[in-house]
Amino acid sequence: MNEIINNPSTTIIDVRTEQEFAEGSVAGSVNIPLHTIPDHVDRIKEMSKPLVLCCLSGGRSGQALMFLQGHGIDQMHNGGGWADVQIHKM
Repeated sequence: MNEIINNPSTTIIDVRTEQEFAEGSVAGSVNIPLHTIPDHVDRIKEMSKPLVLCCLSGGRSGQALMFLQGHGIDQMHNGGGWADVQIHKM
């Protein structure tokens, strides 16, 4: 996962709420709260790949990953909790 997270092409999407994101986030990540993912499918399709999705513990990012896979988006990884992703970010 280190290699993926630190790939310059990787986009990190944090699916926590705006308030949670404001309390701490991975540097350079994009906040798209889980409940708004359906409204951003086209935007996400255009993002630089691979994608790493994260949240607080991996549950919401897993839901987002499954939804986006159903809409034809690939090259995604569930990074789990944002703090775990931050640890790997160099």
